[in-house]
Amino acid sequence: MSEQKRVLSCIQPTGHMHFGNYFGAVKNWVDLQEKYNCVYGVVDYHAMTTLYKPDKLRQATWEIIFSLLAVGVKAENLFIQSLIPEHVELCWIFNCFSSYGQLQRMTQFKDKSNQAKETTKDTFISTGLFDYPVLQAADILLYHADFVPVGKDQDQHLELCRSIANRFNTQVGKEYFVLPETLHTETPKIMSTADPTRKMSKSAGDKHYINVFEEQKRILKQVRSAVTDAGASTMSVDANGIREKSAGVENLFELLKACGKLNAHKDLETKYNEGNLSYGDLKGTVGEALAELSAGFVARKAELMADKKNVKYQIQQSSAEIRVRAKQTLKDVRQLTGLGNLKY
Repeated sequence: MSEQKRVLSCIQPTGHMHFGNYFGAVKNWVDLQEKYNCVYGVVDYHAMTTLYKPDKLRQATWEIIFSLLAVGVKAENLFIQSLIPEHVELCWIFNCFSSYGQLQRMTQFKDKSNQAKETTKDTFISTGLFDYPVLQAADILLYHADFVPVGKDQDQHLELCRSIANRFNTQVGKEYFVLPETLHTETPKIMSTADPTRKMSKSAGDKHYINVFEEQKRILKQVRSAVTDAGASTMSVDANGIREKSAGVENLFELLKACGKLNAHKDLETKYNEGNLSYGDLKGTVGEALAELSAGFVARKAELMADKKNVKYQIQQSSAEIRVRAKQTLKDVRQLTGLGNLKY
């Protein structure tokens, strides 16, 4: 039997997990574990690229770890980036195989730096924010990942990663790094229920995201206040009798489908196309579906929190075991690049 392909994906410790994170990425992580050799990182070095507070960073790191475990990510697949210093060493080496011009063209640097200025009202933009795509490449190539599950907005970063790997291989005269490929899986794009023209995000404010581990009453309340549209009469109908949906209504249907409530989704869509759907019923069904899903996760997280010391030990151990792979990569890279080698 051939060895399983390797998948690498990472998440920043930005605090509470919302349903945009869960449906857009983390649920996919859980599913991929059954098919691939997966390594998932909580990348706290990346969280240092914009203004932050040390105590909150440490707290947020463990918060996202417990959340990931609660929704089904396996402990043995998880690592904390700062517990594996090979990430930053490989990043420096890759800086010497990266083009300054390529980094200048990274669109997310422009977006993130503008967002940082708007959020903090500070003109200081760290070099780390400019250079983080190189660290991202190190995250991926350190474990020789075959696939990286990314959204379309991350394609540019993976192209940079492949470019660095290719330049490294060419310069050292050996096909050492595999050129990782994107893994575009079917993941829903969840929008803010308060403004369905923008993605669900914590950076936009409390009303723009729904916490996966929120109290059920608040989940129901947030969905009840979701933006729909100005009225059904303004919606056009195509040749197949399918009525156009506003962004808000489409988002509610997407949430219902993402929760796995396919029968309810089908029934409500039929009513919508017939012009008989009450938005109150749609919101109620979506709210109950999210609250039901959340309840299972909340219960599991409470179990984990009750055993906090042991769980933290497990993650420290899994990070140490995953680090063994990282050490071997650095040993090889040092040898290939002519650097002094450490005895591991």
